[in-house]
Amino acid sequence: MLRKQIGWKFDNTYSNLSQSMFSKLNPIPVKAPELALFNHDLSKEIDLDFSQINNKELALIFSGNQLPEGSESIAQAYAGHQFGHFTILGDGRALMIGEHLDKNKKRYDIQFKGSGKTPYSRNADGRAALGPMIREYIISEAMNSLKVPTTRSLAVVKTGEDVVRETILKGAILTRIASSHIRVGTFQYALISKDKNDLKSLFNYTLNRHYPDLKKSKSPAVDLLKVVLEKQIDLICNWMRVGFIHGVMNTDNMTISGETIDYGPCAFMDKYNPDTVFSSIDHQGRYSYYNQPRVAKWNLERFAESLLPLINKDSEVAIKIATEVLKEFPKKYKKKWLEMMKKKLGLIGDDPKDEQLIIELLSWMHQNKADYTNTFCYLMKEYKQENEIYNEKKFMLWKKKWENRIKLNNVSQNISLKIMREVNPLIIPRNHFVEEALNYAAEKNDLSKVRELLKVLQNPYDDIATNSAYQSPPFSEKNYMTYCGT
Repeated sequence: MLRKQIGWKFDNTYSNLSQSMFSKLNPIPVKAPELALFNHDLSKEIDLDFSQINNKELALIFSGNQLPEGSESIAQAYAGHQFGHFTILGDGRALMIGEHLDKNKKRYDIQFKGSGKTPYSRNADGRAALGPMIREYIISEAMNSLKVPTTRSLAVVKTGEDVVRETILKGAILTRIASSHIRVGTFQYALISKDKNDLKSLFNYTLNRHYPDLKKSKSPAVDLLKVVLEKQIDLICNWMRVGFIHGVMNTDNMTISGETIDYGPCAFMDKYNPDTVFSSIDHQGRYSYYNQPRVAKWNLERFAESLLPLINKDSEVAIKIATEVLKEFPKKYKKKWLEMMKKKLGLIGDDPKDEQLIIELLSWMHQNKADYTNTFCYLMKEYKQENEIYNEKKFMLWKKKWENRIKLNNVSQNISLKIMREVNPLIIPRNHFVEEALNYAAEKNDLSKVRELLKVLQNPYDDIATNSAYQSPPFSEKNYMTYCGT
């Protein structure tokens, strides 16, 4: 009955891979599920209709206490380089309940996070706390509105149970939607699997699911490496565009689809500092803002290693071919980054001084601790608050240079402004507003601040006359710290 009413259309294909790649098991039921958040806009996008389902029933479904007909829950196995160290991993607190097809046959993984122990839990409890799950909901939905490729959040359900971390916290389960959960780490796992067919099977599955055109290629493994490289360059450029710092760019958190995945110790940069790190466990700055492209390349090198047996039977030949592809990364990234930064400044065409103009602005921001997002808002005349920093002499001189460069566009200023407005958000999920909302939710059992923030973040490029307060950076200079939430 529920399946027909809601419109679930499960077609579970990942479980056709060999059983070494996953484990079948059901979510562990929770004590008193209660709906905290539900994303009705997203449910409509993927052709699910919950309009006739009350909150109590939604809580039962999205806690895993009442699985929909046609679901088939599995925990995926994968490996990963975490802070550079290789380890065998897997879904330690997550279960994919199935693959749902929309009316256009577009496929979505439906995954629960915090649904209990799995064979990959490694002595952990398999549960999640309310704060980090709401955090992922807020940030992933904000990223989607910011036009950054991302996994999405459909629901957060309180479990009515406590989880023990440094303190006792309220438990919750998040429902994550992804075009798939195939990661670089999935390929790393398949490479070392005892079943020698796993790598080829996963490769074929990935092409069928994401890149069917590559099946016609004479060297599909090389072309897969090329297309994933391009996808990751686009993704990192988008992160850099909006000042997003992922915080845990391990190989198990790099998707083959090019979507941002895993919103643990992530955050958005306020004052511009290329060395900014938010993760409490990143003591060396491996995953700093500036280092993200470098780490993406490093992760792609690990992906290439996994593909070597499929590139050529002769390992030396395979390494040579893969190396040639990877050598293109710095040049391709720089080109895309420059294109992106020129759009942020409304620059059209090419001028040999453009790169220097961009670097001068970023250097000034760094030296003067200027806010990254608001500086571009100021240049678009969209920063609604007084700030003496923009009267600083060096900035005024730079601004004059920029205005002269804009004149070279040979188009009206409105066209330059339109280009800028399409890529420069007026509002981002400011860390202090996110924390305030999470504190209200977790400490006061009050979701009003979360809902208010979600509403503001839905239209980050639109006129913000009523939301200009959300442009405010934090008053405190204290370094902001985030935690992985596991």
